Amino acid sequence: MRRGVRIAVDVGDVRIGVAASDPHGLIATPVETVPAGRRDVARVLEIVAEYEAIEVVVGLPRSLSGKEGAAAAKARLFAGRLVAGLDPAIEVRMVDERLTTVTATRGLQASGVKAKKARGVVDQAAAIVILQNALDTERGSGRPPGQAVLPAPAGSASDSERPTA
Repeated sequence: MRRGVRIAVDVGDVRIGVAASDPHGLIATPVETVPAGRRDVARVLEIVAEYEAIEVVVGLPRSLSGKEGAAAAKARLFAGRLVAGLDPAIEVRMVDERLTTVTATRGLQASGVKAKKARGVVDQAAAIVILQNALDTERGSGRPPGQAVLPAPAGSASDSERPTA
């Protein structure tokens, strides 16, 4: 298991949940909910710098059949914007996040958080689920989770990915 803090991001239309791991990569904890908008990428980049993260994990929403829709395209775009703003030594990885919001919502309900209050923290809770799954995957396989997001070639608006072996 690599040593260093990882940051997870759950990209939503209204809010972006952010979570961080401990330096040993054992447990994910909430950081904050960032409002989606003009400064969302800048704020996540600030968090990455503040935590001296070695990696950013971005949740990739897919349908249960594995297909990607508009939300996945938005997450990929966000990940590409992060790559463009980060030091090349900090990797951005896309990981499958199917059912993380459902899992996070159920967990909050089970702990007694009311639905109205949960709206502000469900995105953080989803980021925790994304990150914990990524940490557990790496610990079990010995390899980083998901797919690395590569910087877009000069003059290109799209980003590409490199699958892990």
